[in-house]
Amino acid sequence: MGRCDVVRVEDRLRELDDRLRGPVRLKADLLTEARHALQDAVEAYRDGGLSAAEAERRAVAEFGDPAGLAPAYQAELAAGSLRGLALRVLAVAGVLVVAGDLTWQGSSWSGAGPRPPAGYLLLSGSLDAVWLATAVLAVAGLLVVAASARSAHPALPRLARLVGLGLTAAPVLGALAGAALYAWSLGLWEAALTWPPMIVGGVATTAAFLWIARAARSWLLAAR
Repeated sequence: MGRCDVVRVEDRLRELDDRLRGPVRLKADLLTEARHALQDAVEAYRDGGLSAAEAERRAVAEFGDPAGLAPAYQAELAAGSLRGLALRVLAVAGVLVVAGDLTWQGSSWSGAGPRPPAGYLLLSGSLDAVWLATAVLAVAGLLVVAASARSAHPALPRLARLVGLGLTAAPVLGALAGAALYAWSLGLWEAALTWPPMIVGGVATTAAFLWIARAARSWLLAAR
């Protein structure tokens, strides 16, 4: 192999980088670990008496081809992005289940006023059930990620993919149901537009859904 054909450490890392998709921070950490491993190998070959170019060539050859290395790195990125998605969904679902009803405190039906329609109450109860089920699914996602770190069972990647799809779809269902309930509340209660808990709740919930959406997008890219 001529000098012009030698693949350098940074070239190999750049090739690997181009093949990987996932959370930026985790991807950077994995590539940093790979860089340190390659640099250690180069130093070891240099200590053995090889020239700098030959030491780098051997270290890169020993490291492996990006096509063969990428699947293992990509699997770790997918697991990391699923963990991040599950944690975000669990945090949001927990807050909404525990504190979601605070948004409606002070409404015309929270005191002695007339009760809202039965359909409204059904939608409200269904929304609580959706977020409770979503929280359970998020816990399942964390358990699958933990199990995947300890075992190479072939069923775990498929299970992780199913859980990830569920964690992507469930918040969408929760967001649609929540938006419908919010709009219905505005129709039932004229003062809702100026009621601070409704305003704060709407802004905070929108920000939470965007926070989840970024994590879901990251997981979809990593798992694709």
